[in-house]
Amino acid sequence: MTLRKHIALATAALALGSGLAVLPATEASATTYTCDYSTDGYWAYAGHYSGTTVQPSSTGVSSAGIEAQCLLDLAGFSPGTIDGVFGAKSQAAAADFQRLANKYYGVTLTVDGKVGPKTWPVLRAHAF
Repeated sequence: MTLRKHIALATAALALGSGLAVLPATEASATTYTCDYSTDGYWAYAGHYSGTTVQPSSTGVSSAGIEAQCLLDLAGFSPGTIDGVFGAKSQAAAADFQRLANKYYGVTLTVDGKVGPKTWPVLRAHAF
């Protein structure tokens, strides 16, 4: 049932004087995405976003979120389900990657769990 129908049902119930409308529960359905890995000889790609500037969203699905999750998983840092939402597990995986990159790759990334313009190139270069 759509939100519009839920609202109409609740409005009708209130108009009839019941004062209480119970809406049917809906089951959340999470979409999982596949990763189609490739490389240009220097950087890794997973087939969803090819840039290095967009920071994945923690509240909604984004192609940058899917890409970052795929690359983190490929690099051995599990972001949880590849669902495009860069939530707590994805951020923890990114922070772990940033720590390792600082220690072993000679970079100075801020360990904040965000994949932004400074982390993308390092992640793409070291995912394989």
